[in-house]
Amino acid sequence: MILYVDENDELQRLDNFLKEILPDISRSKIQSFIKDGNILVNGSEKKSSYILRENDRIEVELPQEKKICIKPQDIPLDIIYEDENMLVVNKPSGMLTHPTALETENTLVNALLFKYGENLSDINGEFRRGILHRLDRNTSGLLMIAKNNRVHEFLAEQIKNHTIQKKYRAILKGDYPKNEDVINLPIGRNPNQPHKMMVREDGKESTTILKVLKRFKEATYVELTLVTGRTHQIRVHTSYMKHPVYNDTLYGAGKGKVATQEQVLQSYFLRFTKPFSDEIIELKIEPDEKVAKVLKYFEGRKL
Repeated sequence: MILYVDENDELQRLDNFLKEILPDISRSKIQSFIKDGNILVNGSEKKSSYILRENDRIEVELPQEKKICIKPQDIPLDIIYEDENMLVVNKPSGMLTHPTALETENTLVNALLFKYGENLSDINGEFRRGILHRLDRNTSGLLMIAKNNRVHEFLAEQIKNHTIQKKYRAILKGDYPKNEDVINLPIGRNPNQPHKMMVREDGKESTTILKVLKRFKEATYVELTLVTGRTHQIRVHTSYMKHPVYNDTLYGAGKGKVATQEQVLQSYFLRFTKPFSDEIIELKIEPDEKVAKVLKYFEGRKL
């Protein structure tokens, strides 16, 4: 098995990363395999505590390796665009993009396997068949899916070079002070809470462009354009600016008066070059149920 580390998995320990990929194998067993040289990083043996870097190549050859099998499930897909090489789906809030060590069912990958079977890229392993980039469980919106490895590499290059344009809509807590803003703050993992990210001097360069769409008495409706694509980037940046995404309890918003399934954040616009052509594809979707619900509430409380 060959795995490549993307920017969302870097700064994890090697054994923690492999535990997510190989949920049926105990952490102690994984650490034993690493120690015995069954797992190599960039062709060399590493310790279990090795901190992953983007583009690291991990070779896994386990004795009596148990085949990883993710169960296909008949879950409806909201397909916004599709051609012979790829598709773009509208992922609902509440759905994981791909399985984890703790949850192996009811994810987008389970749904993709049911509809497309083996006709999905496998560059990122069986747990991430077809997956090029991710959205947090409670963030809805547009996700690109690759049907084969060649198109995966084509689109991954666009992501790496920041030539794909991704825009989000969100409702922020409080009155954001500027009508337009460029938030350029480095992001890295929170050492005390590894499931969270944070602004830190030694983090990776991260840039978010913010534009106010509408102001309310206790909230601000904004459009956010990602220049980079770090884990939790919008949530970390807006929280650091003291205006976290509405109902984002992980990043300090608390629970607002309008109940929703965590953060009111949606990936609503995508612009990319169609694989192996010069055609530009632009996709845009309407506000999801969460955004519409909170907007309706604040419309009655406008300044």
